[in-house]
Amino acid sequence: MALDWKTKDGRAVLRRLVENAQVLVENFRPGVLERAGLGPEVLHEWNPDLVIVRISGYVQTGPRASWPGFGRAGEAMSGLAHMTDYADGAPMPPGFPAADSTTGLMAAYGAMMALHAVQNGSARGQVVELAIFEPLLRLIDYHVPTRTGTGVRVDQNGLQAPNSYAPAGVFRARDGKWVTISAGSAATWRRLLEAAGGKEWAGQPQFQSLDGFAEHMDEIVDRLGAFVAQHDAQTVIDIFQAHDAVAAMVYDVDDILADPQIAARGDIVGVDGDDTKVVGPVPKLDKTPGRLRWLGRSELGADSRAVLQELGYNAGQIDNLTENGTVAEPDR
Repeated sequence: MALDWKTKDGRAVLRRLVENAQVLVENFRPGVLERAGLGPEVLHEWNPDLVIVRISGYVQTGPRASWPGFGRAGEAMSGLAHMTDYADGAPMPPGFPAADSTTGLMAAYGAMMALHAVQNGSARGQVVELAIFEPLLRLIDYHVPTRTGTGVRVDQNGLQAPNSYAPAGVFRARDGKWVTISAGSAATWRRLLEAAGGKEWAGQPQFQSLDGFAEHMDEIVDRLGAFVAQHDAQTVIDIFQAHDAVAAMVYDVDDILADPQIAARGDIVGVDGDDTKVVGPVPKLDKTPGRLRWLGRSELGADSRAVLQELGYNAGQIDNLTENGTVAEPDR
């Protein structure tokens, strides 16, 4: 729906929308809704149970509240960009809008918790507020306690695990494909070493303690890299699987589209009459699964009339709203 909510008629439509809604999401710069006379106190007067989700660069309070902010700024402020790339390289943002995507996910999570509070009677409508940097700051999680609890900085570490606490890396196989290898405990570390170097090497004294692993990490990484380089990627995967060790091929998008596990999960979906495919709903619910209905509306206001009809407006009223510019419809 396309609505000019700053006009008198538009404000009346917005009020009816709010009165019939459970959640309102806004991502204006702080103060925009308040200056329009639509702050949370007004919205909750219209609908006391409304959950208001507010997303902005730095939220409504604090010394940076008025600053503009986008995903790149959030990836920088969270520490993510600093932790990515080699030690002597420039900080590297991820190859997708990580801050935007994770903020959307965490906003949905917050909205559902607030809705649950409404439904179980523990609270009425409330405001869920997120700065664009906060979800990544929370999801990275370990860099703050590592620094404050141990005094160790979490810095760029190339293709290895953070701070080289565990054997890990990304290595190029003989056929040019890349394989990532990791281990999460002493037992899995030794299985990994056995897969790459045999039982004799894995059983050496220096690999029987966590300190020994850390002290000999360069040797381990070099040996893993040499092992992977001697084989095709699928052979590497098969050998590690046989040793119950973890290795995975680094997929490009064509690998994703061809993978049988992804296909079995039904993770790539589309709609009839369109060759474009997208990633389907995740997570999957067994009783109320999500479904794909369309790939996005190409015309502004494609559903304006349908939404207004659901709100109780008749055809004449809708025509008036479109003719005076309050509501937009395609080709109007």
